[in-house]
Amino acid sequence: MPQRRVPSLFCAAVLLLAPAVASAQGHGGEVLEATTAAGDKVRLLPNGRWEFVDPVKADAAKAVAQRYPENQGCPPGTQGGLFGVGRCIQPGDRDYNRGSLNPSRR
Repeated sequence: MPQRRVPSLFCAAVLLLAPAVASAQGHGGEVLEATTAAGDKVRLLPNGRWEFVDPVKADAAKAVAQRYPENQGCPPGTQGGLFGVGRCIQPGDRDYNRGSLNPSRR
C-alpha cells in the first residue's frame, strides 16, 4: 500500500468510528429501565429515545408516531437524508441543488 493512502485510511476509520464511540459515552451505552408517572414500564435508550416495554403499547405508540411527517423520512422531491442521516432539503432552499463546493468546478 502506498504511503499516501495510510493517513487517509486512518482518518476515514477515525471518522467512521467517532459516532459509535460518542453514542456510547452517555451513560455507559446501557439501556435503562424506568417507570412513567402513569405507571408504564419504559426503556430509555442511549440515543435519547424511549420505548414501551409492553409490546402491545409499543406497537400502538409506533402506529401513532408514523402519522407524523417528521417520522416518514424525506418527502418526495427533496434532497438529502441519506440512510436517515442528515436533513431534508426542500426545493427553494438556498442549499437545494447547489452543486459542487469546489470553486474551480462552479
